[in-house]
Amino acid sequence: MTSQHRAGMSRREFLGGVTLAGTAGFLGLQPRSAAAEPPPETTRLRMTRIPGLCIAPQYVAQELLLAEGFTDLQYVDIGGVDPYPAFVSGQVDISMAFVPPFLMQVDAGLPIVLLAGVHVGCFELFGTGPVRAIRDLKHRSVAVPALTSAHHTFVASMVVYVGMDPHQDIRWVTHPIAESAAVLATGKADALVGLPPVPQELRAKKIGHVIVDSNIDRPWSQYFCCILASNREFVHKHPPGGDQTRPACYLEGDRHLCP
Repeated sequence: MTSQHRAGMSRREFLGGVTLAGTAGFLGLQPRSAAAEPPPETTRLRMTRIPGLCIAPQYVAQELLLAEGFTDLQYVDIGGVDPYPAFVSGQVDISMAFVPPFLMQVDAGLPIVLLAGVHVGCFELFGTGPVRAIRDLKHRSVAVPALTSAHHTFVASMVVYVGMDPHQDIRWVTHPIAESAAVLATGKADALVGLPPVPQELRAKKIGHVIVDSNIDRPWSQYFCCILASNREFVHKHPPGGDQTRPACYLEGDRHLCP
C-alpha cells in the first residue's frame, strides 16, 4: 500500500478495509480519496503486562497502535496476574482482561469502564470419572487458582445457569495454576477449569475429559470471555470515537453511554 493510500484511509477503518482493499486490487479498482484523520488526543497508552495466551491480542496490537499515531506505548508490570486494581488506581489507561471479575468491579462501583469485547473461547472445564456435565458437579470439588478469580467466576456462572448454588453445591479447591494437571490427576479435585495452556497440557497427558469447551459449546461460545476496559477518568478525557461522526458507546456501571 502506498503512503498516499495510507494517508487517505481512516485508521479506525484499517482492519475492516484490508479484505476490501485486496478485493479492489484484484479487480483493478481504485479507492476513493478521503481526508486524513487528525492525530489521537493523546500519544501515550499504558497497558498491563500480564502472562497468558488469552492476552496475546494486547501485544499483537502494538504495531497497530503505533500506526494509529500512539508513540508512547507502555506495558506496565503490575506484579502479578490480577490487573483489576491497576485500572482502579489509574496505573493503566486501557487494557484487556477476563469479563467476570470486571463485572464484579463495576457492580461494586469502582471507576472502571467496559469498552468492547475482544474474543471468546478462553476456558475449558475438565472433569474426571462420572463428572460428565455441569450438573454432575453438585457436591463435588472444583479446582480454581483462587476464589473470585476468573476461573472461579466462570464456573460459578455455569453452575448458576443450570440451577445450582455455587456457594452451597460446590466444594472449591484452590491451587497454583502450575499444579493444575497434578491436582486433577491425583484426585484432589473432581473438575478443573483451565485457560491456555492448561487445557492443552491436560489433553497431551490424557488427564480427565472436557465437559465444556467455550470455543464451541453454547451458550458460553456466544459470550466474550475477554474484554477491553479503561479507567473512568481516562475515558472521560478521551471518549471512544473521539471526533468521529459515528459515536461509540460504552458501559459505565449500569449505564449505556454514547458520547
